[in-house]
Amino acid sequence: MDLAPPEPRRLRDALGSFATGVTVVSCRDPSGDRLGITANSFNSVSLEPPLVLVSLDRRLQSLPGFLAASHFGINILAAEQRDLSDRFARRGAAKWQGARVVEGSGGTPLLAEAMAVFDCARWAVYDGGDHVILVGRVLGLAERPGAAPLVFFGGSYRELAVPH
Repeated sequence: MDLAPPEPRRLRDALGSFATGVTVVSCRDPSGDRLGITANSFNSVSLEPPLVLVSLDRRLQSLPGFLAASHFGINILAAEQRDLSDRFARRGAAKWQGARVVEGSGGTPLLAEAMAVFDCARWAVYDGGDHVILVGRVLGLAERPGAAPLVFFGGSYRELAVPH
């Protein structure tokens, strides 16, 4: 194994060798508008207290709204929700059109048909270089057992066989 400096493209490619799930991170901004973005940088932090984190790109147009929100949601997408992942990855106001939404804490919009949903209160915000690390305390959760996850690996979506 030859170690090389972590040049941005090579680092991105190497990080792509780690399979991740796909989420939509959601909140309401101070004016009450629903915000949502696709993110795969989601992780558990602690069981006691129940904490999770997501990393948000500093270039996001919606970042100020996420940073101002007291609550946010993590919606883990199922394999059949690739269209939602693509929609929330783009800019535009039509992201929520046609999505079945329920309200979480603080009015957080949550995707009712997601594979799993975490309703969170903001716990902490940390500098993460070109990202902001948003840590949330899980206030509530819901699951859809038996759903296959939407997986991202090597720069594209993949299917994962889930035994029934």
